[in-house]
Amino acid sequence: VTSNAALESFKVTVTISIGVTLVNLVFGLLVAWTLTRDTFPGKRLVDAVIDLPFALPTIVASLVMLALYGPNSPVDLHLQHTKWGVGVALLFVTLPFVVRSVQPVLLELDREVEEAAASLGANSFIILTRIILPALLPSLLSGAGLAFSRAIGEFGSVVLIGGAVPGETEVSSQWIRTLIENDDRTGAAAISIVLRLVAFVVLFILRAVGSRAAKREELAK
Repeated sequence: VTSNAALESFKVTVTISIGVTLVNLVFGLLVAWTLTRDTFPGKRLVDAVIDLPFALPTIVASLVMLALYGPNSPVDLHLQHTKWGVGVALLFVTLPFVVRSVQPVLLELDREVEEAAASLGANSFIILTRIILPALLPSLLSGAGLAFSRAIGEFGSVVLIGGAVPGETEVSSQWIRTLIENDDRTGAAAISIVLRLVAFVVLFILRAVGSRAAKREELAK
C-alpha cells in the first residue's frame, strides 16, 4: 500500500471522490427539493430516473458515458481518459444516495414552521439556513457518507471513460484489478482493506456528526 502506484491511485480516488461528494451535496439537495416541493410535467419520470444507477449494471453507465463524452461525442465534449470523465461517471452513480437520503426528511418537515417564520419577517435565506438545513443536516451527512463510500470503491462506471491512466485517472479499484491480473492477490487485498477502512472512518465520522446535529435539533424543539 506504500508503493508509488498505490499512493497515486489513492490520491486520484480520494480527490475525485471528495469533489463528487461535495457536488452531490448541492445538486442532490436541489433535486430532492424540486421533487418534493414542486409540481411539473414528467415529475414521476424524473423521480424514476434518479434510481436508474441502482438498477443498471455500472458497466452500462460507462458505455453510455463513452458514447456521450468519448472520441465521437455527439455533444462535442471529450472527457475520455480525463479526471473530469471519471468525475461525471461517479456523479451519475452516487447522486441517488444523497437524493434518497434527503427526500423523506423533506417530506416530513413541518411547513407550518416555515410559514410562521415567514410571517414574522424571516426571508428565504434565513428560513433555509436556520430552519430547513439544520433539520436536513443528519440526512445530508448520511447521504454524503454513502456517496463517498460508493465513489471510492466504484469500478464499472469508470472503467471505460477513465482508461486507467496511471497518476491521472487510475482509481484504486482499477489498480486492484491490475494487481489481480498480475497474480498479486496479497497486494490487491491490502488495497481493498485500505479502501474499506477509509469508507468506514468517513461513514463513522459523518454519522456521529449527524447524530449530534439530530440531538441538538430535538433539544431545540
